[in-house]
Amino acid sequence: MPTAPSPRSRVRRLHDKAAYDRATIDAILDAMPVAHVGHLVDGNPVVTPTLQWREADRIYWHGSSASRMQNRAAGAEVCVTVTLTDGMVLARSGLEHSFNYRSVMVFGKAEVVEDPVAKAAHLRAMMDEMFPGRWDTLRPMTAQELKATRILSLPLTEASAKISAGPPTDPVEDLGWPVWAGVLPIKLTLGAPEPAPGLAPGLTIPAHATSYKIG
Repeated sequence: MPTAPSPRSRVRRLHDKAAYDRATIDAILDAMPVAHVGHLVDGNPVVTPTLQWREADRIYWHGSSASRMQNRAAGAEVCVTVTLTDGMVLARSGLEHSFNYRSVMVFGKAEVVEDPVAKAAHLRAMMDEMFPGRWDTLRPMTAQELKATRILSLPLTEASAKISAGPPTDPVEDLGWPVWAGVLPIKLTLGAPEPAPGLAPGLTIPAHATSYKIG
């Protein structure tokens, strides 16, 4: 069921493209790990790219405990955005050109995960969401590494999705104009795995290195 949007999360322009149901919001968040966190630093707007992951009703992102951005975002109002670009829409007039996309905006006060046990569990969840089974094969994380990592979180209580899809919406009077119009699909794909230098002998490429998908 759709949830009632807050004044901040309500889509005001092209509101017919808005979606507020959790199934749509979750699907977009789960399909794209790259997010941008917008907040104020010394009164100036700053947008920082990072990786996000969702666990049930919250999203998380992490960075260095020494990071100015992480420190300033902690406890502050932020806006986290996630976007998937699905196509370039070529119309019969310049004004009608557009993009097909799926996007989510999440608003709220960034909360710090303080408990070391919880921090470790969230980092494991991030890894297992992207590369199932990999965490248990890695060199164990040290206490200092965990201390140097800050994890922030937002509940999905103020979130909205916006989706644009389909062919160009040219006005009827433009349909006969003799120029090609349509959609150029955009697909994100992974290339062949490239091994790191100095790998231990006899290692094979894990399944999660060839099955990971975005979008």
